[in-house]
Amino acid sequence: MAQMVAMPLAPSLTLISNPKSLSTRFSVSLPNPPKVQGLSIRCVRVGGVEIPNNKRIEFSLQYIHGVGRNIARQILTDISMDNKITKELTEEDLITLRDEVSKYMIEGDLRRFNALNIRRLKEIQCYRGIRHIQGLPCRGQRTKNNCRTLKGKRVAIPGKKKK
Repeated sequence: MAQMVAMPLAPSLTLISNPKSLSTRFSVSLPNPPKVQGLSIRCVRVGGVEIPNNKRIEFSLQYIHGVGRNIARQILTDISMDNKITKELTEEDLITLRDEVSKYMIEGDLRRFNALNIRRLKEIQCYRGIRHIQGLPCRGQRTKNNCRTLKGKRVAIPGKKKK
């Protein structure tokens, strides 16, 4: 086993090197790590998702699965709220925002709904269901050149030459 050699370069910086190999790494040790003075709220929870605190509401709502740009704007107009930064919201604003978001099908319910629809298509063996089973695009795209995400990684055929 190789022996590690430690050489102090500065009071808080140490060079650790292995003489038998070419690996060298630096170790930095801080005298006193910074201490946390209290709890700080980093994210707001809406619809079961932690949305970012430092962005405007319109964009932070889009972190919820099933809420896009149009629905986020619709939510803000329905509750007649300004597009403030999320951390500037009061508790009453958050309660009204949560109530409005809960009216839409989002997150787990939406994923379950889509999975049930795909399962139904597979069970009735329609064209789209068969394409889902085969792992091919089901909306009419061509498959000669593209659709690599659905078909998977290319498999080389031995003996076949490119022309």
